[in-house]
Amino acid sequence: MKKHKHKLITISILITLTSLAIALINKFINASATLKNILHPDKEQYYDWRFGKIFYTKEGTGKPILLIHDLTPASSSYEWNFIVDTLKKDRTVYTIDMLGCGRSDKPKITYTNFLYVQLISDFIKSIVKEPCDVIATGLSGSFVLGACKMNSNLFGKIMLINPEDLAVLNRVPTKNTKIAKFLLELPLIGTLVYNIISARANIELLFTENYLFNPFHLNANDVDAYYESCHLGHGDGKYLLSSIKGNYIYLNIALAVKEINNSVYIIGGSGQKGIKETIALYTSLNASFEYEIISRVSHLPQLEEPVKLLEQIRIFF
Repeated sequence: MKKHKHKLITISILITLTSLAIALINKFINASATLKNILHPDKEQYYDWRFGKIFYTKEGTGKPILLIHDLTPASSSYEWNFIVDTLKKDRTVYTIDMLGCGRSDKPKITYTNFLYVQLISDFIKSIVKEPCDVIATGLSGSFVLGACKMNSNLFGKIMLINPEDLAVLNRVPTKNTKIAKFLLELPLIGTLVYNIISARANIELLFTENYLFNPFHLNANDVDAYYESCHLGHGDGKYLLSSIKGNYIYLNIALAVKEINNSVYIIGGSGQKGIKETIALYTSLNASFEYEIISRVSHLPQLEEPVKLLEQIRIFF
């Protein structure tokens, strides 16, 4: 009996020490990832939205334009850094960090497509306070089209940079994706898994394999900024990632694409996988959508070749 009791005590001690070690590792990773403080702005502005504070910037004067980054825990309005200085010369330029990203709050909730549709609509109503043009990257383009379908009077022209494949947007939560979401949201192990997924080496790999056409264009500061974005908020970016992995963030927008009357211009990077097929599907649903494929760029032309993207922005807007 005493031997059995001794084993239980030993196991309890080991579990406690292991948990403590994991907690310390998680804390160290989050602290070290944000040491460079790259995303610290000169001026902090926040929109007090119903689900949390939304970081945004406003620069320049003229007709308003809103820039919305792609939706990943690593993303933030940093992706527009090379675009804003030019646009603000004759436009009022707004950028935001979406809920769960960058410097905005990262609440412990399930993130959905409709949540971001509401965020974009509410931000324009409350902060911009007049119809505005919008440029959105990747998955965020689906939120813009959804918001435009509901409130077209809030939007002028819309530019989509490498929008998400409509087939991907048709995904729904399944038993396996729900399990993945549950595991990522576990307090210690889930955070550790998130920290492994969002390690700096993996962020760098994401840039060289997906974001950039030419891996030699890799900028260490860009990688550090994305790495920092992942870990602001003590690792709570995992809740956005768990919602993405759980397929809670997707929504079929085929009807919205068909019925939108606003001018929509799709920018594709020649190195973006499947972009021609994606554009073909969007334009088959709405023949008024225009498009252009920029050569020798991939997912983020605003970081890789901002001058090329600015040329297309001037043409469309």
